[in-house]
Amino acid sequence: MARRELLTDDERRRIFGVPETEADIIRHYTLSPVDLELTTDRRGSHNRLGFAVQLCLLRHPGFGLRAGESVPEAVLSYLAHQLGVMPAAFRDYSRRAQTRLDHAGEISAHLGLRAFTHADVPLTLDLAAAGAWSTDKGEPIARGLVEGLRAAKLILPSADTIERAGLAGRARARRRAAEALIATLTPEQLNRVDALLLNDAKLNSTPLAWLRDVPESPSTTNINCILERLAFVRSIGVTAGVADAVHEHRFRQFVREGAAAPAFLLSDYAASRRRATLVASLIDAETRLSDAAVEMFDKLVGSLFTRAKRGQEKRYQATTRDVGQLMRLFGRTIAALSEAREGETDAIAVIDEAVGWHRLLAAKPQVDALAELAGGDMLVAAAERYATIRRFAPAFLDTFIFRAADAGTALMQAIETLRDLNRRNRREVPEGAPLPFQNKQWKRLVREDGRINRRLYGTAVLSTLRDRLRAGDVWIDGTLNYRRFDAYLLSKREAIEIATKLSIDADANAYLAERARMLDWRLKGFSRLLHQGKLDKVSLVRGKLKVAPLPPLTPPEAEALDRRLDALLPRVRITELLREVTARTRFLSAFRDLRTGKTHHNPNAVLAAVLADGTNLGLERMANASQGVSYAQLAWTHNWYLSEENYRAALAAIVDAHQQLPFARYWGDGSALSSDGQFFRAGRERAGASEVNAKYGGEPGVKIYTHLSDHFASFHSRVISATASEAPYVLDGLLLRGGSLAPRVH
Repeated sequence: MARRELLTDDERRRIFGVPETEADIIRHYTLSPVDLELTTDRRGSHNRLGFAVQLCLLRHPGFGLRAGESVPEAVLSYLAHQLGVMPAAFRDYSRRAQTRLDHAGEISAHLGLRAFTHADVPLTLDLAAAGAWSTDKGEPIARGLVEGLRAAKLILPSADTIERAGLAGRARARRRAAEALIATLTPEQLNRVDALLLNDAKLNSTPLAWLRDVPESPSTTNINCILERLAFVRSIGVTAGVADAVHEHRFRQFVREGAAAPAFLLSDYAASRRRATLVASLIDAETRLSDAAVEMFDKLVGSLFTRAKRGQEKRYQATTRDVGQLMRLFGRTIAALSEAREGETDAIAVIDEAVGWHRLLAAKPQVDALAELAGGDMLVAAAERYATIRRFAPAFLDTFIFRAADAGTALMQAIETLRDLNRRNRREVPEGAPLPFQNKQWKRLVREDGRINRRLYGTAVLSTLRDRLRAGDVWIDGTLNYRRFDAYLLSKREAIEIATKLSIDADANAYLAERARMLDWRLKGFSRLLHQGKLDKVSLVRGKLKVAPLPPLTPPEAEALDRRLDALLPRVRITELLREVTARTRFLSAFRDLRTGKTHHNPNAVLAAVLADGTNLGLERMANASQGVSYAQLAWTHNWYLSEENYRAALAAIVDAHQQLPFARYWGDGSALSSDGQFFRAGRERAGASEVNAKYGGEPGVKIYTHLSDHFASFHSRVISATASEAPYVLDGLLLRGGSLAPRVH
């Protein structure tokens, strides 16, 4: 059985290897005056250079000069240049082992270091567990362990010892986190948590599988199914505060594992790990189900008004012929009145003769009907579907506790009024019921003959609630997307700490004043150059600013060259291309097992699963089109190795490799980023998957918001609603980007 590994080869090289790049060599191996004085006391150039090598390697990476280890030529050349000796002198240093050992002891005493012993193992495990408390990734665990040992003035043990200690520390951190998550649960709650993995005859599945199967299409049946699942989760009594016992990243790791692991696999876990995974899944499920219910409520209430509007438009279209006849009748009437006025004759007689008084009287009901249709409010039309509202609204209002600032007090009282009417099964709305509607016409409509119309009132309150939830004026605790706005922000104390470290003036008034002064200075300079006629292709003509159009950035010759270069590129299979990109960027090492952190033993399975995602081909069809990879292997790989976090790390590896390409410098220096959304029309209309955006026409679709570096590397993208504002998604790319991008301008 292969030994479990904490690190990949690349990670080992980064942490334990001797640096070879010029910048790293200068940073780690520049000798101080004290170092030079200590080194020049050695006899012979080979001893001086060997002593300096040992001194530097004990500082970084921290192992010292190990037997049989070769030192990179770049390091020898840099140290030899500082000492004024030849790099080749180092070959004579290793002839006498005792000299090397004596120097090692002297350097250790000078640096205050001591050798690692068996007595230091508990400290090592504690350091590894502390590093693993917030992550399962091997590199940060190993780095934390190395830094802790250096701080303890220890010469690092072998890389293998560090890696095994990291694995043990990670296992200890997982165990402690699992115990912390379930520490406050009662025996009854633990039994109900265990029962999530048992088949339920009523559900025809395990409760865990039932909770994972969340319907998406907005309908009254589906929102009630979501509310039923939410009630089940809450009945177990696991509160969100339980998650505070562990680090957020560790908690998300339990959530990711619980979302991917089937019931039979979770059953094989140790009791504490199994229960902790299920507890994390329950806490996450409550948030996800709450968001899903509110989002579906939003769509259902919105669809009532959308359908009402469409119905009104259809009625308008149906009356087009009648409107034409009435307009002609109205035109003849105006003409008759004009004739009567000019001839100073009896207007009624003229109208009766030219139009026919009986025709005008006969048209009155039709005119009144059209006037009512034109002046009808969408609230009245939406309330016609009140029976639909009654099928989900009472359960929805009882499920959540809505909160608002003082300005929303009337709405909160109106919601409580609806709850009371639902509980008592009453139709009559109390006379003093609050009317929290900004639309004055709604206030008039809901009062019918001095009494409040229950159908109109309930529809108006729910519509107002929907709008306030969208605006953030009303929030719901326990959700992710509908929380109180300041819950997304840093606390005042954290914000002050960060603001003091910023390189800009944290005083907003001072910052704006300085920007205003600079803008004023630039505008004055622009005005002066403009009036002097010194601005190229910019002029002032009769008080209007004229700017000549810019010439094309890409000349025709470059476009012709582009086509010629495209023709030279070979036609290759996409699988071959993926393998070559993998070899150049090593992005495949980012796809780690969700539980163990190990890389996949079959790289082709990972590439096939990635290709199935990227082409939307699906796992089954990809398995049929692949050789040596079964559907079961692809499904397992997709569940355990492909996650949003792993995709992000893989993309960062590709972008880093892209940034290092010499040709990329022709596009930019890597300091600028840009982002924008692109609208893609949906192939078919499907509720919840695509929406209509008036900016892009009447066809439904979605937007993909993409971030680019000035090297044309796409480092972050996200599918968003067609109707969503793009502005907040700028922050996603800037905050969630990985790799070595260091932008100064966006």
